[in-house]
Amino acid sequence: MSVLLGPLSGALVAGGVYYGFSNLMQTRTQQHIKDLHALSVRLVETPNVVLAPPSAAARIKPHNFTTELKSQWNHEIACLFKGFQNLDRSAVAWGKSLLYGPSVSVVEEKANVKTASGSSTTTATSSPS
Repeated sequence: MSVLLGPLSGALVAGGVYYGFSNLMQTRTQQHIKDLHALSVRLVETPNVVLAPPSAAARIKPHNFTTELKSQWNHEIACLFKGFQNLDRSAVAWGKSLLYGPSVSVVEEKANVKTASGSSTTTATSSPS
């Protein structure tokens, strides 16, 4: 009899555990079904207008002083760079005129200025040396 008592008690315990887990899964599944149904009904039947706070983008207000300050700063920096660029070009032109003499266009401009003022009627041309 003891030979049958061990397997029978094991089968009884296994059956009880199986029944317990099966019942637990069934009740939880039923509860999930009820919760999902309630959520879907709530989703379908709620009004379209939801009273929510304004979005973050709508809450940001423009700062006119800051924008004006940044714009003025960028304008001043652009003028500064343009001034350095013009200074560099004039320095290069001055260096070339020192090394190679006045360029043909500068000499022609001076001659045109003289003829326009009436002081001289000749045009000067420079020959490369």
